[in-house]
Amino acid sequence: MKYLLISFLALFSITLSAQEAPEAAAEPQISAEEFLQSLKPQSGNITLPNKVATIQLKEGFQYLSPESTEKLLVDAWGNPPGNETLGMIIPVSVSPLAENGWGVVITYDEDGYVSDEDADSIDYSELLNDMKEESATVNEERKKQGYGSMLLVGWAEPPHYDKNSHKYYWAKEFSTDNTQENSLNYNIRILGRKGVLVLNAVAGMNQISTVKAQMPELLAVTEFTEGNRYQDFNAQTDHVAEYGLAALVAGGVAAKMGFFAKLAAFFIAFKKLIIIGAVALVGFIGKLIGRKSQN
Repeated sequence: MKYLLISFLALFSITLSAQEAPEAAAEPQISAEEFLQSLKPQSGNITLPNKVATIQLKEGFQYLSPESTEKLLVDAWGNPPGNETLGMIIPVSVSPLAENGWGVVITYDEDGYVSDEDADSIDYSELLNDMKEESATVNEERKKQGYGSMLLVGWAEPPHYDKNSHKYYWAKEFSTDNTQENSLNYNIRILGRKGVLVLNAVAGMNQISTVKAQMPELLAVTEFTEGNRYQDFNAQTDHVAEYGLAALVAGGVAAKMGFFAKLAAFFIAFKKLIIIGAVALVGFIGKLIGRKSQN
């Protein structure tokens, strides 16, 4: 917990110190097009950096490396730095810099084999109430750290679990205090032999129809590699996770790691929903680092 707290405080000290430091000289500015090119999007069949899964992208999607994902999340969307991802998927049909841009952040929780024995016994109404209480607690700390309010409203899509494919999905709606539009988190969890592949789509609530229509396509083409699949589990040698399906919905591993870990996970829960004019966008991206999120 000591090291977690130090990392947590360091994350904010970096942001604040960058904001407080005087500008030594004018930084070169780049256009939105140049920024997008610097992300170096990839197409086709993608093997994730940790080699545990593949994504067979169709023409409508592109993949960003972990480095490019960090650049988009921090420099364009205003999230705090230090996001550990396996990359990100963005739709080709809309720019991620546009007001209606959205993307799917990919991570991996290697906490062991997650049993799905509780699949039929979860009370999602009770679980939602618990999550709302947790959201209110974490939200108070968000505001203390200078980030805007963000509260869980409810299900945008109730949880569904497919016992055959071991794929789990749901969507949450969040309210924020700096926009009239609520934020959407569309969540996919794919259970594997040693952990869970996490795909979180972040967008606005007005995009839920688009996201709901396209996320199943990504769900269908994302698979664990041989040896890492759920059915490859070996009860004699493999570790079993300390939580089940309900904990995945509530927050996964963050639910058992303590307050500061839950808070850190909460910060990357949504896209910065602001309207940026074309001229302002050039200047905003020209900074590229050290901008504190308005969220």
